[in-house]
Amino acid sequence: MPRQPRVVVFALAALCMVVVAVSAGGQNQADRFAGVELTIVPVAGQVYMISRPGGGGNVGVFAGPDGVLLVDSLFEPLAGRLVDAVRRVSDGDIRFLINTHVHPDHIGGNEPLARRDILIFAHDNLRVRALERLRTPRRGGRFSPQPAAGARPVVTFDSAVSFHFNGEDVRAFLAPAAHTDGDAFVHFPDSDVLHLGDVFRTTSYPIVDVYNGGTVAGTIEALEQAVAMAGPGTRVIPGHGLEVVGRDALVEFLDMTVDIRDRVQALIAEGRNLEEVMAAAPTAAYDARWGQEATWTANDFVPIVYHELGGGSLFVQ
Repeated sequence: MPRQPRVVVFALAALCMVVVAVSAGGQNQADRFAGVELTIVPVAGQVYMISRPGGGGNVGVFAGPDGVLLVDSLFEPLAGRLVDAVRRVSDGDIRFLINTHVHPDHIGGNEPLARRDILIFAHDNLRVRALERLRTPRRGGRFSPQPAAGARPVVTFDSAVSFHFNGEDVRAFLAPAAHTDGDAFVHFPDSDVLHLGDVFRTTSYPIVDVYNGGTVAGTIEALEQAVAMAGPGTRVIPGHGLEVVGRDALVEFLDMTVDIRDRVQALIAEGRNLEEVMAAAPTAAYDARWGQEATWTANDFVPIVYHELGGGSLFVQ
């Protein structure tokens, strides 16, 4: 008898799986963050980083005589605590907020911050994505509610926007389609700091959100741009991670991504299907370092690389 097609059980094989948000979701989210305390640490110059336990959705804080500019806003229940954390280093007005991409751990606090008359900036594509309910890639793809109207960026840009603020020229600009197709890098050249959003993380393999325009090729190109911008003293705020790092960590992350891509490409050239590629363990050398985040392991990352490189169907005949 011919074998029935069977789905290879990896993240993208579950393209039809969704998690529907229910009315109790808001309360559950509030309960989830009930005991969460935020920390703020100096990065360099006038820049600080706010993080939560686990290091997800790290916020950049640029504080000086003209006031405060934020990069990202964490989840909605943490907005008040985010403001309290800023107050530990500055009593100036929080005037501007730049979003690096559309995921809820980076834009969730937008609405309550907007009610404080903080002006929100982001790339055009982020605002377009925020006009619908959000689909994100973890656990095979899940939905979260459409962001509230008040959470949407008020000012959007096509390629870049500059802030002449606190005696520095701060630039937010579109990165290649990497984590999403609306990724913004934020550069503080005088403080010598880069905030790279979730294009760069120290906790897992690259998360390439195919539902929101992310690509492996763009991830590599964006990381190459960041490495080229970074000098020996540059400090880098990762989208996820508990520590501020330097250029060497960027290079390590880029080299790992390129090596995995090349290994998968070589296996495809040998005619391997996805099941065989996974069995060959192209990430084995890196799993101990980057494969320990339960919701994003090699089982999630490698299939995305495989498909983008033209490996073929998720089904084994």
